[in-house]
Amino acid sequence: MYFILSYDYVPDVLERRAPFRADHLAYAREHHAKGSLVLAGAFDPPTDGAIFVFKAGSAAEVEAFVAADPYVKNGVVTGHRVRPWNVVIGG
Repeated sequence: MYFILSYDYVPDVLERRAPFRADHLAYAREHHAKGSLVLAGAFDPPTDGAIFVFKAGSAAEVEAFVAADPYVKNGVVTGHRVRPWNVVIGG
């Protein structure tokens, strides 16, 4: 099953994310290498949020990703939403 994770970022995200960016990207790449994270990226411009596409067994797996994400743990993300995604073309 696919899930969409959306993040909302702090207004000054480009400055606030800098100390945590390398760890956040390494964390996301680890999940991509395992096959659970399919695609991910920030909106630009404006950089006010991001979207992640997961292939997972449950929303709880995506919530576990969120809980351990350095951006979330360090206040770069102000809110998030996980939604099941019914893919009808592709995938």
